[in-house]
Amino acid sequence: MRRYGKHTDEDDIRSRPNRKGNRPRTHIRPKHEDAAEGMVLTVDRGRLTCLVEDRVVMAMKARELGRKAAVVGDRVALVGDLSGKKDSLARIVRIEERTSVLRRTADDDDPYERVVVANADQLAIVTALADPEPRPRLIDRCLVAAFDGGLEPLLVMTKSDLASPDKLLELYGHLDIPYVVTSREELQNGDAAERVHEQLDGKITAFVGHSGVGKTTLVNALVPEDRRRLTGHVNAVTGRGRHTTTSALALPLAGSDAWVVDTPGIRSFGLAHIDPTRVIHAFPDLEPGTEGCPRACGHDEPDCALDAWVAEGHADPARLYSLRRLLATRERKEGD
Repeated sequence: MRRYGKHTDEDDIRSRPNRKGNRPRTHIRPKHEDAAEGMVLTVDRGRLTCLVEDRVVMAMKARELGRKAAVVGDRVALVGDLSGKKDSLARIVRIEERTSVLRRTADDDDPYERVVVANADQLAIVTALADPEPRPRLIDRCLVAAFDGGLEPLLVMTKSDLASPDKLLELYGHLDIPYVVTSREELQNGDAAERVHEQLDGKITAFVGHSGVGKTTLVNALVPEDRRRLTGHVNAVTGRGRHTTTSALALPLAGSDAWVVDTPGIRSFGLAHIDPTRVIHAFPDLEPGTEGCPRACGHDEPDCALDAWVAEGHADPARLYSLRRLLATRERKEGD
């Protein structure tokens, strides 16, 4: 039976109303070509603090980004209320391509990787020479993560008034890593901050280190106006410190265009996400020697071509030892 006549009009057609009262969804997403550019300074329970020009703006991630998360250091595009006024909220609609990524996993068996910082130029690995004792395996793991993520490493040794840095310098000297040695007195009078400052100019530097090594104290010396965190104390029983930083935070370095990213103290640095074959890129003097390696060579195998390359005098044997020590760090516990 015909429901309508021959000459129907669109107004005569019945349409089922949307029960939710909203517009039907579309797969066409806005391009947000007029979005403002910003940098993520910190992330706290779904709220992101961003720097837009000279204003600090609170924002949240747009639903259209799905599971893609923004982290400290990310360059983002924002729309909405960009005034930076109290209780205002903008929306992050795009995360720009990253130039570098510092990642880690909870342990070597954890398949879930966590992005700590994006777009950093340098990774400052802070370690105390005593109280607590240095943990070379943790330093090695941080170095592997830096090489893999495209960051230049910087070794910062604190508390030199308690122990000599010679042993650590001997261990890492063949890696040609820049370093700074500081003491507690130098942190108080500003000499240490000045020397570290020289290594940071023009760069975004992420600071990492396990609790109690003086990382946050050093960051506070570099950025004295930031006093939101209190310095913790080392536990006399465990030799480990109390966390004084709970989330990564980017801070502008005074008198420079550089940035310092303070990260929470770490107790472990998993490398489950690291492809060992990429670590060789941090050793340009050894990389040409891998051309004769068998396919999928791990560079620590009996038929690795690097042994002959080094024996022929193309590179320092100590450099090959350093490479293999870093590659083997995934099979060792950090406290070994």
